[in-house]
Amino acid sequence: MSFWRALLGRSEPVRPDLDALFGLPSAAVTLRAAAGFRPTGTGSVAFRPTEGAAFADLEKDITALLEAGDGPPVGQVADEYGYTWLVVRSDHPPTEQGEVTDPDITGLVTSLHAVNSTLEENGYGPSLLCSLVGFTDGRRSLGLVYLYKRGTFYPFAPLPGQRRDNALELQAEAAIGGDLPLESDRSRWFPVYGAPGL
Repeated sequence: MSFWRALLGRSEPVRPDLDALFGLPSAAVTLRAAAGFRPTGTGSVAFRPTEGAAFADLEKDITALLEAGDGPPVGQVADEYGYTWLVVRSDHPPTEQGEVTDPDITGLVTSLHAVNSTLEENGYGPSLLCSLVGFTDGRRSLGLVYLYKRGTFYPFAPLPGQRRDNALELQAEAAIGGDLPLESDRSRWFPVYGAPGL
C-alpha cells in the first residue's frame, strides 16, 4: 500500500498524538519569557456533536468526570458552524502566603487530554476538530490551537473586527517551535474567532 501511495504522490494521513498536549505547560513558560503572555486558565475542545442517546450520555459522563471532587464547572458553547466547545477552566492555586498565582495549566491540559481521549476511545475521534488554550499579555489575546486530525499546533491571535495579528502569530510560532509540533502548512491555521478562552 505504501508503494502505491508513494507512486501516486499521496502521503500517509497524519495520526493524532494527544500526548503532544502535554507540551503546553513548557510552551506557556516559553511564551511568558519571550513575549509576556500568561495562560488565561481557560481551555476548550471543539467537536461536532453526534445525534443519539449514546453521545449525549458520553458528554454527560465527560462533564461529570471533569467536575468530580472540587473541579471547576465545565461549560458548553455552540458556535455558528455546528461545533460544540466544551469549556474547561483551571483554578488559580494560592501560595502559602495566600497570593494568587497563574492558573494551573498542567491541570487544564490534563482535563483537555481527558476530553479528547474519552471521545477518541469511544469512537468519536472523527468528530473532534481542535483544542485551544488561551493566553493574554493584558492587552492582546493569543490561543494555541491543537488540530486533532493533524497532531499539530498553531498560534491564533484575534483582533477586533474579525482580523488577525499575523505578526504576533509568527512571533509565537518562532518562540514555541522547540516546545510543540507546529503545523507547517499555514493554510491550515484557520481562524477560531469567538472561541472560548480567547
